[in-house]
Amino acid sequence: MSIDTNQFIIACVVALLLAGVLVWLILRQKKQLKKGAKPDRKSEDRPDTQDASRQLQLQAYERLILLTDRIAIPNLIHRVNQPGLSVRDMQSLLAMSIRQEFEHNITQQIYVSPEAWDAVRNFKEQNLLIINQVASFMPADAPGIELSKNLLDLLVQNPKVSLQNIVSEALAYEAKKLM
Repeated sequence: MSIDTNQFIIACVVALLLAGVLVWLILRQKKQLKKGAKPDRKSEDRPDTQDASRQLQLQAYERLILLTDRIAIPNLIHRVNQPGLSVRDMQSLLAMSIRQEFEHNITQQIYVSPEAWDAVRNFKEQNLLIINQVASFMPADAPGIELSKNLLDLLVQNPKVSLQNIVSEALAYEAKKLM
């Protein structure tokens, strides 16, 4: 079954809106750095505390980059694929896996900027939206492999639908500012 044109357009619009917000955030941060504005750091009173805090922040960025990789649709499909599932079962399994990965890393938000956390959260929501949109256009009892195929086809037809690279680059950029 091929992907419906309306579904493709909706996914593209959502992806482009989210990508635009992320690009704006990155450009704003670069502009602040050029002006000499320093990132918010409240523990500059003791070098030991500052080093420990910076290490925790770097580890949080590493974990969030790993999270974005784990919840990227192609990687997720490869990891959780089980033969014999229906479309609805596969949809549920993919959504549950994304939510579990996200919940497992939710505490990392206290170590990263609000913009970085928003980017990760938006990526999670975008992936859930794409999975649910594609599945909604398919018969519930169709084989789950068809959902996987349609999701991968959507990403191949328009790689910009996925925000994974943009989010990973934004996280890496912020991590590099700490080093």
